[in-house]
Amino acid sequence: MQPPRPDLAHLARLHRFAGRWSGPEHASPSPWGPGGASIGHGAYHVALDGTALIQEYRQEKDDQVVFRGHGVFLIEPGSEDVLWWWFDSMGFPPEPARGRWHGDTLHFEKTTPRGEARYRYEFADDRYRFVIENRFPGQSEFAEFIRADYFRQD
Repeated sequence: MQPPRPDLAHLARLHRFAGRWSGPEHASPSPWGPGGASIGHGAYHVALDGTALIQEYRQEKDDQVVFRGHGVFLIEPGSEDVLWWWFDSMGFPPEPARGRWHGDTLHFEKTTPRGEARYRYEFADDRYRFVIENRFPGQSEFAEFIRADYFRQD
């Protein structure tokens, strides 16, 4: 018996990320730092016979790498949900964010003891906008934390 596999059309949408991306970022002040402008670089590749997308990320300020991350995206078999595990140089344990495509935008949500987060990947041709909104414990509203515009490099 074959285990269920994600729908090929859903995998193709996720595979749009494959390649190298770079672009300007802006972070708002947060518990993790003062915020400000930076440059983000991401490299994505399809893995595990097409069922996973692996993400390598680095953030630079003043020509210095100040943050690194590693992401793993999978489509939950039997569902349209995309699961995203994020590991980074801050060291928090990874808890998957759950998301879905809405048109050309991939939306994720996640709740941890540190608060709630919403993530958006908004595709347009050879670029995408990435937005993170956070709601920390004790806050009633979400606030934008990061806005970035990445452009395909290859």
